[in-house]
Amino acid sequence: MSDFDVIVVGLGAMGSSAAYHLSRRGERVLGLDAYPAGHANGSSHGESRIIRLAYYEHADYNPLLARAYHLWADLEAEAGEQLFYASGGLMIGRPDDELVAESIAAIRRQEREHDVLDVGELRRRYPVFRPDDDEIALFDPRMGILFAERCLAAQRRLAVAHGAVLRDGTPVRRWTATPDGVVVWTDEERFRATRLVVAAGPWIGKLLPELALPIGIERIPVFYWQPRESTECFALGRFPVYMWERREEGVFYGFPHLTVPGVKAGRHHNEDWCDADSVERVVTEADEQLVRAFFARHIPALDGEVVERYACLYTTTPDQHFLIDRHPAHANVCYASSCSGHGFKFASVVGELLADLALTGQMAPAADFLRGERLGVVGRSVSV
Repeated sequence: MSDFDVIVVGLGAMGSSAAYHLSRRGERVLGLDAYPAGHANGSSHGESRIIRLAYYEHADYNPLLARAYHLWADLEAEAGEQLFYASGGLMIGRPDDELVAESIAAIRRQEREHDVLDVGELRRRYPVFRPDDDEIALFDPRMGILFAERCLAAQRRLAVAHGAVLRDGTPVRRWTATPDGVVVWTDEERFRATRLVVAAGPWIGKLLPELALPIGIERIPVFYWQPRESTECFALGRFPVYMWERREEGVFYGFPHLTVPGVKAGRHHNEDWCDADSVERVVTEADEQLVRAFFARHIPALDGEVVERYACLYTTTPDQHFLIDRHPAHANVCYASSCSGHGFKFASVVGELLADLALTGQMAPAADFLRGERLGVVGRSVSV
C-alpha cells in the first residue's frame, strides 16, 4: 500500500491540471488514468481548443476566464513553449441570437476592446464567409487558440517535475472514504491518501454512482476539411477562430489551419447521446452530411474533402454548466466534470479550484454557481 496526500482519478485536461497545482503546492500526488497517455477516448485530445473572454453562457464564467488566461500564461512560461495564440475571433449570428447578443453584453460589461461588424464589414474583412443579410458579428481580439495537446502534456510534465506520480493504463475499480482518508483500488494495487479528486470526464458517473449526477454523454464528430483551392486564406495569422449560431441548426465553430492536414470545423452540440464505454468511435458519412450543408452554404471555400475525422465526448448537464464540488457525504472527496463541451479553456483555473477545494474545502466564490446543489446532487456514504 502506498501513501499519498491526494489521489487524482482522471488525467485529462482537468485532472492533469489538478495534479499540477497540487504538486506545485508541495502535496504528494498520485494521478491515475484508465488509458495510455495521449489517448483519444475522452474529451481532451486533439490539437486545438477555442478560448474567449466574451462568454455568453453565464456572467460568472468571466472572472474565472480572466484567471484562466493568467494561469495559462504562467504555465506557458514555466513550460517554456507556446500554449496560446491570440488569433482573434468572431461570434456570428443574428443580433438577437444568444451567441451574439450575450457575447456583446459580456465584453461590454468587461469594458474590453472589441468591434461589432455589420454584414457588409464582415464580408469585406473575411470574404470566405457567406453570412445572411440579417447577420452581424462580434470581433474579440483576445479570442484565440489553446494548443490542447501541448497544454495537456505541459501540465503532466510539470506535475511530475514537482513530484507527482502519474500512472496511465491504470483504471480505478473502486474507492472508499472515511474522515481519516481514502483508499483506491486498481486491478493490481490499492493506494491510500488523505484526499481524493475525481476528474474522470465521461466516466465520472460510473465512479460516483451514488450521486446520480444528472449528466448525459454526447458523441461529437470532429472534422478536418480540405479547402477547395488553398489553405492560404485559412492560414494562422490571417484567419480567426469563430463560432456561428444558426437558430434552426445550432452553433458551428472553426479554426485557422494549424499543423494537422485540413482545417478544423464542426458543430458544437448534437444530442447524440451515448455511453463512454460503448460509443461508436467511427465517424461516418452520415455524420459528415449533418454538418457539411452548413459549410457548403456559409463557407464554400471549405467545402472539400474531409481529410481527418474522429469522435469527441461531451459530458453535459441539463443547464450546460460545469459540476465542481465536494462530495456531499465525504468532505475529503471532491470532483469536477460535466463541462458540457466548453470546459478545456477553463482547465488551468479548474485545476486551481480543485486544489483549493481538496485542501481547504473552499473555492473561489465566482465558482459557486457550478456546485452540484443547483441540480439537486445529494449523496450518501457508500463504497463503490
